[in-house]
Amino acid sequence: MDSNNTEDSTLFPFQTNMTLTTAPSNNQVVLEHSLSCLQNVSEQYKDFYLTAQYVTGLVVYPISCIVGITTNILALAVFQHRDMRTSTNVYLLFLAVSDTIKLFNDLMYFIIVAVSLTNPTLSQMMMSTMYPIAHYIFNMSVCVTSWLTVSVAVERFISVCYASRARELCTIPRARCTCTFVFIFMSVLAVPSALRYEMRTVFDRRFNTSCVLIVPTALGKNAAFIIPYSWILNSSRGIIPVFILIVLNAKIINELRKERVKGKTFSARNRITLMLIVIVFMFLVCITPDAIMSTFFGKGYVEENYLVKGIREITDTLLAVNSASSFFLYVTMSSVFRTTFMKMFCRLQQPLLEQEVRLTAVLPDT
Repeated sequence: MDSNNTEDSTLFPFQTNMTLTTAPSNNQVVLEHSLSCLQNVSEQYKDFYLTAQYVTGLVVYPISCIVGITTNILALAVFQHRDMRTSTNVYLLFLAVSDTIKLFNDLMYFIIVAVSLTNPTLSQMMMSTMYPIAHYIFNMSVCVTSWLTVSVAVERFISVCYASRARELCTIPRARCTCTFVFIFMSVLAVPSALRYEMRTVFDRRFNTSCVLIVPTALGKNAAFIIPYSWILNSSRGIIPVFILIVLNAKIINELRKERVKGKTFSARNRITLMLIVIVFMFLVCITPDAIMSTFFGKGYVEENYLVKGIREITDTLLAVNSASSFFLYVTMSSVFRTTFMKMFCRLQQPLLEQEVRLTAVLPDT
């Protein structure tokens, strides 16, 4: 298996070819002597793959997507409140946007898997229509999430380790420019992934049948381009951010350990930094398996055996869980976020809100 295969499992729900129930017209069929409608795949580990697909596609994905989309929208509303105007929260706002985009893309996977239980033909038609844009959105959103996480980690590193320059360097306009650049650059970087594969109706003369196959485009067959591009894309969305985040987190934790006075609680600045350390740790746990599979082992999805496909289902699900979990960390670890959320959505709890406001007035987050 070459390292240029980088598909995600959310794009190939059950099978990569679909036998047509009726013969298509001549202008619909492409005669491909090198393509066959018969899949030459070992049955070993098929039960593992189907079980992983069922659990992730029909259980974990709908829960993660529905909960994550809802909570990320709430987080977006909170981060736009005037009480939340800090440079750190700008990064977290853009991160919520990226996570929401990915979760909507993942939700379509659940729909395709659910439809395939009763109408496999319709499911494959849906996949053939959505595949190029879905593959692009997956790569773009994961890359954006990775580098926004790196950006916010860099900001907290400056805030903790170079506090004297933090006010000058960590500004809201600078944060907005950084986030906008990350979105634009990663969106452009992921464009070739939308042009790599296509759905094609082929006629298999050997078996006298027609089917729909996922096949590489001319760009996808260009090894001189696609192999280095895949390494760049996979490294950008996984290995490089993981390495940077591990180094930054180690330095931040070491600095916090030095500043910590035994018997005293963390300062407001360090408490928000601690929350971001937890967010980064969650990100590392969820993205590292995908990064290892894509970059070091060069494993994709569509061409792989059932064992690799089953593992891919799990690694891609971890990415969805990461996109859906941030809100709960904000609520539990940031008093300003919690207070603002209550102010906006829990107006009936006024006595509790007033108490929380008094506490945050004494120890404001940054």
